[in-house]
Amino acid sequence: MTEDRRPLSDTELSDPRAMRALAHPARLAILNRLRTDGAATATEVAEVVGVTPSAASYHLRMLAKYGFVEDAPARGDGRERLWRRAVGGWSVTPQADDPPGVREAKDTLIKVVREEAAAEVTRALRNLDREPPEWQEASIFMRSVLLVEAGEMKRLVERIEELLAPYLVEQRRKEGAPEGARVSEAQISLFPRAERRPHGLPSDG
Repeated sequence: MTEDRRPLSDTELSDPRAMRALAHPARLAILNRLRTDGAATATEVAEVVGVTPSAASYHLRMLAKYGFVEDAPARGDGRERLWRRAVGGWSVTPQADDPPGVREAKDTLIKVVREEAAAEVTRALRNLDREPPEWQEASIFMRSVLLVEAGEMKRLVERIEELLAPYLVEQRRKEGAPEGARVSEAQISLFPRAERRPHGLPSDG
């Protein structure tokens, strides 16, 4: 399996066309496949994502159009087109002064990403009983309620990022990881809770 371990910087997305192109479960899955296992052909991507090779080729071309993937150096006789991710991590940050079209694209992409993240947790939970005991004990599905001010939350985010950085698949080569290391996932959301408006009492009618 060809690995792609180039150091890539994070990208803050602001182009609504690029965000709309990315807001597709199959395309997010393709990027995740390339991020985890390195360069691949459309056929190899299709097998993992669950689409036809022709559909995978279409999604890859759309991702390439907006700079998310690019051609990778050929392998073997070079007959098959190889793709690799062209950006490292990316982020989407809603801003108060976003034009309506930009904000709508950001909200749509965030929604699709959150849905895929929730699906990943669901798959993990369904499979947890089949995991070896050491992986069951190491897994955690936690929700915490914090009392912080904005500066504390920002510093907490920075500390979490520092803790995770050495273990990111972009940084850690498989041959340098301990025996038994597996691709795993951390999902972290830090946000101020929105006020819950009273629903009122249900009527008897």
